[in-house]
Amino acid sequence: MSVPVRIEHDAKAPNAAVELPIHHPLPDYDLEEVEAGVPRDVDPMLASQGFHDLLDEARSVLAQVLPGAGLEVVQLTGAICNDSHVHRPGLWLVLRETGVAPGQPMSPTAKTRVASLADELRSRLHIS
Repeated sequence: MSVPVRIEHDAKAPNAAVELPIHHPLPDYDLEEVEAGVPRDVDPMLASQGFHDLLDEARSVLAQVLPGAGLEVVQLTGAICNDSHVHRPGLWLVLRETGVAPGQPMSPTAKTRVASLADELRSRLHIS
């Protein structure tokens, strides 16, 4: 069984890493093939113009939903996601809670916002 979204919280920083694998073709982004037997076969998918367009769309969604959330984007890029013995392209997003002292973990409220944001991206971009 596939896990549509993976979120990892840093215990020593107010950061969360979010992995959003693409589970089905996205014809609007010219991503017809989204499974590979070996990781290196995902690289051309990540380098495609369609995937770059998907990243731009993700940036646009984040610009709409992040204001007032107390979170900022540290990183947004492509990722090779492992799903059993299948490798998929996906989005890799690192978010930081603003206004938190260094060395402190993310607050429970921010963790809830991260999960909600990940679901919003997944849903609006139709990636799983």
